Amino acid sequence: MSLSKLKTIFFAVFIGGLTLAIILNPKESLEASTRGLSIWWEVVFPSLLPFFIVSELLIGFGVVKFIGVLLEPFMRPIFRVPGVGGFVWAMGMASGNPAGAKFTARIRQEEQITALEAERLVSFTSSSNPLFIFGAVAVGFFNDASLGILLAAAHYLGNLCVGLTMRFYGGTEQTTMAEKKATIFPSIKLALKELHATRIKESRPLGKMLGDAVMSSIQTLLMIGGFIILFSVFNKILAIIGVTEFLAIIFSGGLALLQLANELSIPLISGIFEITLGNRLVSETTVNLLDKVIIASFILAFGGLSIQAQVASILADTDIRFKPFFFSRILQGLYSAIIAFLLFKPLYLNLQSNLPNEIPVFLTYSPQWAKDYWEMIIQTGPLITIISLLVYIYLYARRNIFTKTLY
Repeated sequence: MSLSKLKTIFFAVFIGGLTLAIILNPKESLEASTRGLSIWWEVVFPSLLPFFIVSELLIGFGVVKFIGVLLEPFMRPIFRVPGVGGFVWAMGMASGNPAGAKFTARIRQEEQITALEAERLVSFTSSSNPLFIFGAVAVGFFNDASLGILLAAAHYLGNLCVGLTMRFYGGTEQTTMAEKKATIFPSIKLALKELHATRIKESRPLGKMLGDAVMSSIQTLLMIGGFIILFSVFNKILAIIGVTEFLAIIFSGGLALLQLANELSIPLISGIFEITLGNRLVSETTVNLLDKVIIASFILAFGGLSIQAQVASILADTDIRFKPFFFSRILQGLYSAIIAFLLFKPLYLNLQSNLPNEIPVFLTYSPQWAKDYWEMIIQTGPLITIISLLVYIYLYARRNIFTKTLY
């Protein structure tokens, strides 16, 4: 039997089994689905929507091209990606997963970056945003705002390490014309020229651009919501039928080799599927804090199969391959876990022992600000989501129903 036929049988059995498990466990499936919907409804949609819309407008008006020219001398020699990658990196960190993939796919569609460069770029621009790390994980789960400093440092340094590693991805391919022309200093004159040329090239009026940005952003977020709900249910079903416990036995051996507590095996497995649930379960274990931080850092960096499925769906519309992204998630998980271990004493224990007099001011207020903002998003998130969906329905009806009626 060919590999293709075996794959067909596997997927058919897998999907059929999952469907049967959902039918046999309707209450648990509904609870998991509701939980996934709540995460998307309250947090993911309202926090990502503004970034998605603004990024579409920035690309359309040429601002991203302008930033790309200015950052070319920095991004090209260090990461072997165009300067526009600096915009994607910054927006990815600010807005969180899967924004890095969304923006990378967008500039690839604009042909501002090659497929190989896009594969390098997407590998290190996938990250959790600071609000999630400080507000949800550090404060919400661990009830320790200062722990967010350690988790964030390990997370973003892991991103940097992946970027430096992935610069070697692609081997010794021919040097592109852009790399040959790369200069040491940024050219503001050239950046302004590119900004103007891009704006002139854009033929859509402002209203059309804004409408397209809203439509595209909400469609992406609806897809993301579907994946969050699906993997929330999938994770619950695996726990019900005992697969999670079986995998935990295997993972316990690996954790024992690393001298980490066996109790973290189930939280780790849950985190491999869904990042939020995994970190919550890690925080609820009774093992020592260092072990918790190492596993939490790995889960944050790996991102969970739920997020990776979202990225795969986004990249499917381009010629960017998913495999490099997947391996870079494993790589960042390892980097972040090691960095968390190395920084635990100097960046957390020493700060804790010096509180409250010697800790820098920005470290004291930053976590609190993130916590307050996170709580504000949770409170206002549903209202923002409802209003945005109503706007989307109006725009969709106007373009697809009213227009057809007129003609």
